Amino acid sequence: MTPLDDAHAAMSAAPDDDGARLRFFERLADAELFLLLEDDPKGEAITPKLFDTSDGRFILAFDLETRLTDFAEGPAPYAALSGRVIVDMLHGHDTGVGLNLGVATSSFLVPAGAIEWLHDTLGAGPTETTAQPETVAPPGQLPETLITGLDAKLSTTTGLAQIAYLVAVTYPGGRTGHLLAFIDPMPGSETALAQAISEALIFSGIDAGELDVAFFSARDPIAATLAKHGLRFDLPVPAEVKAPGFDPDKPPKLR
Repeated sequence: MTPLDDAHAAMSAAPDDDGARLRFFERLADAELFLLLEDDPKGEAITPKLFDTSDGRFILAFDLETRLTDFAEGPAPYAALSGRVIVDMLHGHDTGVGLNLGVATSSFLVPAGAIEWLHDTLGAGPTETTAQPETVAPPGQLPETLITGLDAKLSTTTGLAQIAYLVAVTYPGGRTGHLLAFIDPMPGSETALAQAISEALIFSGIDAGELDVAFFSARDPIAATLAKHGLRFDLPVPAEVKAPGFDPDKPPKLR
């Protein structure tokens, strides 16, 4: 069972649960997917294999390489891309995604309309502000869906930072809230980390939810205070360097 299998099972078991549906689409965006192609990639250009059905046009993607091979009944050309890159690639093309068709319990048709919704949702980025907390305290009572969502989202941020702490804070003027503070982020990763937390908040299904994000060095005086009061998240460390491939932040060119 893969994370997508689990999320699909939860969504199928509770068809009226908006939260379960949101979590499925979040896992879809975060997953590495193997996209079935017409032929081998030519440089940065790919030609996905298209299928026209009574429900619309679809490309086929699988969350395990072996599932793609099982569907194709043997080796087949593919491109390994994140779900969010595939969503960006399909935006405006009136094309959906056939996920794990015929080879897993998570077999599912994601229609073009859902792809456009997911594209718009992923594009709702965080707002940048400047504020220094006056007080730091242990986090208050937060919805379990948010904590679970943060943990799942942070598991996808391999190598971008070492540790994150969730704390309750008070700002000048009396505004209170919660802050997720990253320690020693990789240079240039701040935007990606802030976007990841914004998505965790959106897909948690909490209406009008708000969570601040900040970045500190382990040498900053506040780091010890965060460690004392915060709920700690250890971010995953890269296991190995992956082979060269497509830029994970930029959709490949379609042919």
